[in-house]
Amino acid sequence: MSKISRRGFLRGTLQGAAVGVGLPLLNCFLDDSGKAFAASGRRIPVRFGTWVWGCGFIPELWIPTATGTEFELPAHLAPLEPYRDRLALFSGFDVKLDGVPNKPHITGCLGLRTGIPVPDLKVKAPTLDVLISDQIGDTRFRSIEVCSAGIQRSYSYRDAGSPNPSEISPLALYSRIFGEGFQDPNAAQFTPDPRYMVHKSVLSATQEERRALMGEVGAEDRQRLDEYFTSIRELEQKLALQLEPPAPVEHFEMPGAPPETPVDSEMENVMENHRLMAGLLARALQCNQTRVFNVLFSDTASNLRRPGSSSTHHTLTHEEPVDPELGHQREVAWFAEKSMIAWREFLDALSAIPEGDGTLLDNCLVLAHSDCSIAKAHAVEGIPVMVAGNAGGRVRTGFHMAGKADPISRIGLTVQQAMGLQVDRWGVLSMETNRVIPELLA
Repeated sequence: MSKISRRGFLRGTLQGAAVGVGLPLLNCFLDDSGKAFAASGRRIPVRFGTWVWGCGFIPELWIPTATGTEFELPAHLAPLEPYRDRLALFSGFDVKLDGVPNKPHITGCLGLRTGIPVPDLKVKAPTLDVLISDQIGDTRFRSIEVCSAGIQRSYSYRDAGSPNPSEISPLALYSRIFGEGFQDPNAAQFTPDPRYMVHKSVLSATQEERRALMGEVGAEDRQRLDEYFTSIRELEQKLALQLEPPAPVEHFEMPGAPPETPVDSEMENVMENHRLMAGLLARALQCNQTRVFNVLFSDTASNLRRPGSSSTHHTLTHEEPVDPELGHQREVAWFAEKSMIAWREFLDALSAIPEGDGTLLDNCLVLAHSDCSIAKAHAVEGIPVMVAGNAGGRVRTGFHMAGKADPISRIGLTVQQAMGLQVDRWGVLSMETNRVIPELLA
């Protein structure tokens, strides 16, 4: 190939017919202005996920008074009593701002997930779920994102321009996972979809032209092409998975399609959508459709509403007066408690599925957190964080740890190491740390 075509795709031949693979926009196209599963004998995989609720907590109703293993769950954590020994609770860990403006409901959430205090949605590094999915996400879906409150957001980013959008409807989630392209792992027969065979063959037919192209472009274009061809290789791997019979999965039952439900911010609708989506996501994890997930129960600036009310949870955090007898905001506390009930119901969904000698939850590591501590002040000090599950024996739970204004990146670093990432330091400036939390690592 003496000259790169401006046609924008690579050509190859497949069974005598011309095929093509589209290319990204490259500088050379522009002018000078530069515009184990038990049943199969394979090891049961470990999964990772995040679960996020908005607008923080009521400290006196959430933070245990004792640390270590001898603690009692306060009022808002009482619904989690069945999972007390399968949780690790963290209080007193901070997002360090280093002079960066605190963008309400964003800085805390993304600071926790990137180790960088970002002032907006222009993230400067992958979120930790993406880093982990690069390690373990060789499945049909690299990750699955859902939001039960009707907002297409996940706080999962590869970079500033690459957010992972959420499914917001249980029915849409069902169709994506168990609709076209799904192979029942326990089906009596396996018939690969011929369309996947064609797609894989098309990509294979252009391999030589891809290699030649890399030698004809400049350094910046080579980097861009390398990123693009990496995504093609990932697609090839996914297609290969679709062309092989899936491993049988014990106890798997094909879920039925959920009903159409209202997609809005009214609390009861959100709770029901969350229950339905939790069940579907658990089944997707069980049959290895994905190993990474992100659940947004409510947006960071929570839009949840009581039935019949137009006032949102977020609005109430700023406008509701403190009850002089309670010492906190009564309505805000109601939303905070509901969030913990929803978190318990998510753990119920994972625990309901037998796997190996335990349950799906035993083979998961779920990082649950909010975006701030005191929502009225948008405080990013002492953001509430929990870890659930034992990651197949890689982590220890059943304790409460109170940080002493430690950077919250300690938790993120520890979680990454627990999931097998070879990372010794994480974060920037005051958030940079090489201090894991040894109590969490088994």
